[in-house]
Amino acid sequence: MATTFAVLGAGTWGTVMAAHLQGMGHPVTLWHYREQFANSLAASRRHPHLEGFTVPAEINISADLQQAVSSADIAVIAIPSQEVRGVMIRASEWIQSARVANLSKGIENTSLKRVSEVIAEAAGLPPNKIASIYGPSHAEEVMRKVPTTLVAASSDLAYARELQKLFSTEHLRVYANEDIVGVELGGSVKNVIAIAAGICVGLGFGDNTLAALTTRGLAEITRLGVAMGAEAATFSGLSGIGDLAVTNYSRHSRNRRLGVEIGRGYSYREVLTDMGMVAEGVATARSVVGLADKLQVDLPICREVYQVLFEDKDPRQAITELMSRDLKDETLA
Repeated sequence: MATTFAVLGAGTWGTVMAAHLQGMGHPVTLWHYREQFANSLAASRRHPHLEGFTVPAEINISADLQQAVSSADIAVIAIPSQEVRGVMIRASEWIQSARVANLSKGIENTSLKRVSEVIAEAAGLPPNKIASIYGPSHAEEVMRKVPTTLVAASSDLAYARELQKLFSTEHLRVYANEDIVGVELGGSVKNVIAIAAGICVGLGFGDNTLAALTTRGLAEITRLGVAMGAEAATFSGLSGIGDLAVTNYSRHSRNRRLGVEIGRGYSYREVLTDMGMVAEGVATARSVVGLADKLQVDLPICREVYQVLFEDKDPRQAITELMSRDLKDETLA
């Protein structure tokens, strides 16, 4: 039996996932907040950031949030994390009969809450109706049906397993997990580490540096996650080391690309203007430092990224200070 989906957010990830779900035989409406963009995409079926990709004609593209949400069995959230609350407040009247599958990665700046928490609060939905689907996945590769694995996480493991079946195909494999705290933190904080990875590339550093940064970045993500109630083992999985590795090393990563240009001397505002796309790690860096201060968790890489982004710290000086910190035993660091 087909499940009706509303995909909220017609960026690259939302558009590709809408096509993926439609290709499995599900009715899909793809929503974008700007009517002009929605109308253009509906007419051309060509996305400006997905070269060579055609949006299936069967997908209904709309800027009418009520129409999109009120008919959906599952609402898929694929909008920038800092915009989720506003959209969910608007949708709350019509979304009560639906469940939510969240793809947005980030931590809200004002509340320091994870996206699933923001959705529950803003839309008035119970946690067991919400899941997050994260993992090492670039839209550009999923659209080409490159083998990809994700993890669906919910406090209701039965719902995570239902999404596992709804999303999985021969080229997209989904695992289930009930540690939604760990899955969301891994998939969100890795964007901050990826900015640092890009900075290292922009400064001309090599594989040794990236491997060290990835390893120590994972240690930071795990420390924060455990302090917030996540299972340490989750960070050895797809939304932990998996998502971190692909974001740190891939040419498709917006956060890495942002960091590369910062390492070459540009400000993050200049780079984002040129990209014309959101790099979630910028906003998440603010939230992560806020959480580190609140929970008294040591996150030196994330803090240096924050200082480079928002306090005009020289990137090379940031790397020097990271390398010059007090020497420690690895398992205690």
